[in-house]
Amino acid sequence: QLQASGGGLVQPGGSLRLSCANSGRTFSDYAVAWFRERPGKDREFVAAIRWSGGTIVYADSVKGRFTISRDYAKNTVNLQMNSLQREDTANYYCAAGRPILSEIRRLRAYGYWGQGTQVTVSS
Repeated sequence: QLQASGGGLVQPGGSLRLSCANSGRTFSDYAVAWFRERPGKDREFVAAIRWSGGTIVYADSVKGRFTISRDYAKNTVNLQMNSLQREDTANYYCAAGRPILSEIRRLRAYGYWGQGTQVTVSS
């Protein structure tokens, strides 16, 4: 079971760190991804990391601002979000699955989802 946390209210230009914890099993051969759902829009891919091997993929909209990483000791995947913009306001979801690389951005590639954590960027 996945649990996302770390959301909140932040001013434009600020930072937040989201965490995705996995209770019950290790991520082992899974990829873990973050998706977000902005108001009035479909859920979209943000970033993904393969637990083994460490392949990392970002959406163009967050490249250079967001960093996804693994914490082996805590069995979590973190999303460090810097230089946040109003357009980053969304409900953020973490997900786990075993996608091939060409599918790593697709919602359908992930079978396990956590609840969302709300990120609001506003002054």
